[in-house]
Amino acid sequence: MVLRALVPWDGLAPAGSTLHVDVYDGVAAPPSDVDDVVCYVLPYPQVTAMPLITRMPRLRYLQTLYAGIDDVAPLVPAGATLCNGRGLHDASTAEHALGLILAAQRYLQTWVRNQDRHEWRQQYTASLADSTVVVVGYGSIGQALGRRLVACEATVVPVASRPREGVHGIAELPALLPTADIVVLVLPLTDSTDRLFGADSFALLRDGALVVNVGRGRVLDSEALLAEGGRIRAALDVTDPEPLPADHPLWTLPGAIITPHVAGGSATFYPRARRFVAEQLRRIVAGEQLHNVVLGPPIVAL
Repeated sequence: MVLRALVPWDGLAPAGSTLHVDVYDGVAAPPSDVDDVVCYVLPYPQVTAMPLITRMPRLRYLQTLYAGIDDVAPLVPAGATLCNGRGLHDASTAEHALGLILAAQRYLQTWVRNQDRHEWRQQYTASLADSTVVVVGYGSIGQALGRRLVACEATVVPVASRPREGVHGIAELPALLPTADIVVLVLPLTDSTDRLFGADSFALLRDGALVVNVGRGRVLDSEALLAEGGRIRAALDVTDPEPLPADHPLWTLPGAIITPHVAGGSATFYPRARRFVAEQLRRIVAGEQLHNVVLGPPIVAL
């Protein structure tokens, strides 16, 4: 039987392999017959491509290019291996988070709107230098952001789900938030993080503090943020709901900057993702242990 893989880009077939590799980029119409697909690499973005998983009875290996797996995990067939894209988005997401912080602190949205009106209006701004930044979610993306923040002369307070040397545990947040000028959320969506940052957290922040979310939209309680009425500034690459409806009040919340979940998808991401997928396919054909296994056996038996 011919073994078949479905991947987002061409040129990824392992040299000398009998694995037949087809391309599905998530934009064109999906293949009509996927019964023989044993390896599926979800295109990026993946929303329209996920229903195909349920039509793949022989699927043994599923690769998502996101770090989070909350939307994919329920679809993984029993016995199949799921790998995530941990590490692929570190630079892109850290850059975007830093850009949101700088835009908010230096009032870039104000200057852009003034430019649209041809208005020359000067004022002093906030700064990133000498600010205290609490980074909630200190995995690979949080650490990549931390390095960039230190280069900008900020004080970084790292927070993870559990404490470790040099990193606070998330249970310490109530004591840390009153000290924060900026809070960055870089968290996956789990039962414990769903609306983790809500009214109680906002109440601990000083007036004018900035909350940045580049993790998952539902980690931050949108209604609680709206209830602050602009007392707390926000820079959001992810929202709840998502996509954000055109009439949603978050669009017009004073002090808010919103980008449409684009932090991870920069020019840096795609070459890294392509190299990663090529290596994963090589390992599958060679019977070697895979990178970033989150569900299932670490070696795929085709």
